[in-house]
Amino acid sequence: MSTRLKEKEEKIQHVLEALAEESARKIPVIVEGKNDVDVLRQFGVSGPVLCLKTGGKSFCDALYEVEQTGAQEVILLLDFDRRGREGTRRLKQNLERAQVKPNTVFWRSLSALLARDIQCIEGLGAYMETLKRKAM
Repeated sequence: MSTRLKEKEEKIQHVLEALAEESARKIPVIVEGKNDVDVLRQFGVSGPVLCLKTGGKSFCDALYEVEQTGAQEVILLLDFDRRGREGTRRLKQNLERAQVKPNTVFWRSLSALLARDIQCIEGLGAYMETLKRKAM
């Protein structure tokens, strides 16, 4: 059992390292809230991170903020619950209309690895700690 958990931990860590590399190239990452930003910073994401749900922002405000960055591509990393899936779909469609490439590769990878265990990005730090402890 611990071998399977160790492999899962390594896969998640690999995705997070690739995300940190993309972020270092100044590709903005879009998350739902401030706690999500804090967790990503713990995993080495140093580039710009935009929050959808801070300061009473509407969906349109978030899109406007993305357009103002001038980014050609953004990484979508919303939660894995129903609202996160729906938000990812809507945001992806609207970004494509605005000629901004929405990158959902990291979201899909993490969702496949985590969706049964956690529903939100902010729970990733605690989940990884638990996984490391159980894999030993």
